Formats: sequence, C-alpha cells, structure tokens
Amino acid sequence: MASNAITAPTYDPTSTAKALADKYISGAQTQLTNQTKAASDTAKALSTLSGAISTFQTSLASLAGIGHSMLAQSATLSDTTLGTATAKSTATPGTYSVFVKQVATPSQLAYNVADYDLSGEQQPDGTYQPGMLKLNLADPADLAATPVTINVDLAAADADHNGTLTARELAAAINQSGDNAGKVTAGIVTIGTGPTATSRLVLTSTKTGAANTISLDTSGVLNANLKTALDAAPTVTSTAQDAIVNFGDPSDPTTEVKQASNTFTNIDGVAFTATKAQAPGATPITLTVGSDTSGTTANVQAFVDAYNKLKSALDGLVSAGDPDTNTAAGAFAHDAGVTALRNRVIDLLRPSGVLSLASYGITAARDGTITLDSTRLQKQLAVNPTGLDTLIGSASASAPSGVSGALNTYLNTWTKGTTGTTGQIKQRTDANTTLQTRLTSRQADLDTRYDAAYQRYLKQYTALQALQSTMQNNSSMFSALFTSDSSN
Repeated sequence: MASNAITAPTYDPTSTAKALADKYISGAQTQLTNQTKAASDTAKALSTLSGAISTFQTSLASLAGIGHSMLAQSATLSDTTLGTATAKSTATPGTYSVFVKQVATPSQLAYNVADYDLSGEQQPDGTYQPGMLKLNLADPADLAATPVTINVDLAAADADHNGTLTARELAAAINQSGDNAGKVTAGIVTIGTGPTATSRLVLTSTKTGAANTISLDTSGVLNANLKTALDAAPTVTSTAQDAIVNFGDPSDPTTEVKQASNTFTNIDGVAFTATKAQAPGATPITLTVGSDTSGTTANVQAFVDAYNKLKSALDGLVSAGDPDTNTAAGAFAHDAGVTALRNRVIDLLRPSGVLSLASYGITAARDGTITLDSTRLQKQLAVNPTGLDTLIGSASASAPSGVSGALNTYLNTWTKGTTGTTGQIKQRTDANTTLQTRLTSRQADLDTRYDAAYQRYLKQYTALQALQSTMQNNSSMFSALFTSDSSN
C-alpha cells in the first residue's frame, strides 16, 4: 500500500532568520549606507579642497607675500673665488666695491690623550670621582667678556663604570654635556698604528669668530695624568678669528665691517659670503646687483603652476562625470557654493585696468588652465618692468593688491572667514561631522533592530523546525502502524 504522508520542507533556522532579518531592515539599511558613504565622500572632498587652497595660498605667500616680488634680482661677483652672493627681489640694482681682508674661522685644538686609570679617585662607596673639566669659549682679546662655559662631569664620562676613562669616553662626554648643545664638537684622531699609536682629542668650535676661541680649565680635574695631558700646550690647527670686509675703499676704516660670521648683509637685500681673503693692496672686487630674467621667469612659472594645480583640484571636485567613460562625478558636482568658488577663482585672473596677465605672456587655454609665454614675458618686462609686480600685486593680508591679493582675500573666506576661524570649509566640516555622528547613532539603532528581528525569527523557526520534526516522527509512526495492520 503506498504511503500518503506529506514530507515538510527542510530548512536551516539560522540562515532563514538571517535572510528575514536582512529583508526586514533592507530599505532602511540601503538608505543609511548611501547617506554614510555620501558623508564620508564629503569629508574627503573637504579635506582635498582645504589642502588645495592651503597649498595655493602658501605659494602665493612665497611669491607675492610681504617682502617678496615676482621680479627676481641677481648678485654677481667679479671674482667668484673670493665668495658668493645672492640678492632678494627687493635689492636695489647697482655696483658695490668689496674688499675681503679676513675670513672668519673656527677654533680647533688637539691634545694628546690616552686611557686613564681612575682607581686613585675611587670613593668608599665604590664610585669614581675624577672631577670636572670646563671648556670655555671667549675672545682672548676681550678681557671684559664673560666666557661661555661647558661643564663636563668626568665621573659620568666613565660610561661603563669600569674605573677606566678612555679617550673616546672623554670625547663622548664633551659632546653629550648639557651645557654644550653643539657649541663644541669633540673627536678622537688616532696617529700611527700598533703599540706606538697615539690618540688625539680634537676640539672644534661649531661657530666661527674670535668669541668662539676654545680654552680649557682643568682646575677641577682630579686625575693627575689626565690633568697633565690637558694642561700641556695643545696643537692649534685653526685659530678663531672674525671676518673683516670693507664695503668701499679698503684704506678707509669707516668702510670696514668686522663680525663673527662670513655672511654679510650690509647691502640691503643682498647676502655676501666671504670664502677667501685678499692680499694686502689687492684691487677690491665688484659686486653687481641686477635683474635676473631667468629667476623672474621661474617665479611667474611657479605662479602659473600653482594656479593650475588649484584649478585642477576644483575641476575634479565639481566635475559632472561622464557615463560614457565610466568617470564618476565629483563630490561637489551639484554644490553651487563650490562651483561658484571655482568660477570666482577664474574671474579673478581678469583684473580691471589697462594691464592684463596676457600682456606678460600669461594666457588662458580653453580648459581654463593658464600657460606662460616666456618670450612675450621678457619683451613686456623690457618695456614695463614694474608692471608685473603691479599686476600680480601682494598677497599680504594687511595690504592686499593685484591679482594675488584678490585671490588670497577671496580664498580666505573659505579658509578663515570674516573672524579668522569660521571659514566656509570649517563650517561645512563641522556640519558634516555632526551628520556623521548622527548617522553612526542611526546605524547603531538599526543594528539593534536587526539583532532583535534576527533573534525573534530564529526563535520562531527553531520552534517550527522542532514541531515539524515531531509531526514527521508521528506521521512515520502511524504509517508504520497502519502498514503493519493491513498486512495481517
């Protein structure tokens, strides 16, 4: 006899509960996921926008900020073996007479040293007290000057505490002294090889000038052998002295400048560094300050590159995308504010007045980027050299002018705002951060709803599975019973 028992479908309560819980929150989760991604994309885009504007404003400050000019100046020497010179854009063109009487040098002394047994300075507690060494920096000719003192604790110099102060430990202690801070460097030079080799402690002042002459005060050194070595006359490999330069007639003492450094800034906007002294009676060299056409071109090109980099970043943020090339839209594709920012930056390159960027070879391409025609730039500079600085102007916050001033002032409304702290970028960032916090809270609530639904469905379908199992067992029992009875 055929069985008429109905077989219930089998399923897994866990996967069924998960599928139903997923479906339960599906709509809300999709919406929340999209909103979370949009907020995250906005945060990244605001960071990109902030970085692009900041980079551009930094470039403006270096090119057209306070004390800067697009017009570069150069400083050349008639004899480059005697020194080097550079000029700021503010340097006045002209020629200057320079005579190098003396270059500044550091102090360098060498002492013959060895490894020293400190057992004679051992204390009852087992420590060693070899005393204190002092290094002084002072001009020996200036008796009224207060020397700079570097204290070296010789007990601490025995780094491994084995009772022997090695030459290298002594040098290390000098370098590591808290009073030193890089004023003097100490090193060990080994002369010879084998048993006859000797060690020299070489002390060098890191700064030039007579005021950095090194001398030792060994009155606090208790180890007799070390004191004897350091009291001996050192080998002077370099005598500290000041630089002396005449800016004018070298026979006129009123033109003489004496200082510790070899770099002189006595000519406004010019830095002259002496590298070699001239022989007495030699002819002074000529320092010439004039326009630097290649430097000016480089400055203008830097402005062009900085602007194009900013515009490229803005274009990417407001791009509508292109489905044909599978190019996604920018994060601010539908943001009127950022679009207005991009358009305003373009407009500010077209100043009112007779002069224009195009007259100096800075022209706009069809995509809005700008390029530089250096030949045209040089021709216009020959006709009107001051016009470029007037046109580009100053990015100074206190006295903005020209194109750079207009750009910097407008961009400040995004980075700083009217109060200096509440620009549009910060306002947008704060609002987006608040939104992200709310979305995170909503996600936590949705996760709680999901868990509750999952547990409810899991409980229901686990119970249903148990009921089906019981029903199937009963059905099988009845089927077996009736099949047995009919066979009798």
